[in-house]
Amino acid sequence: MKRRVQLTAVIEREGDGYVSLCPELDVASQGDTIEEARSNLVEALELFFEAADESEIDARLSGEVYVTRIEVAVG
Repeated sequence: MKRRVQLTAVIEREGDGYVSLCPELDVASQGDTIEEARSNLVEALELFFEAADESEIDARLSGEVYVTRIEVAVG
């Protein structure tokens, strides 16, 4: 049975589509809709875990990711 892990997905609009990013592993994908971008990111992550060896996973896996909003002065 495969082990399951929880990761972060950041999805943002880019042009006519959406870009999805997993910051813990620096893996990205895209799609025409939010759901497609999310699904494509899941697929990309699953492929990464299938292909990468443990040392690459350990080197790329960031243990802590904080997603927050900040306010900055403009102009």
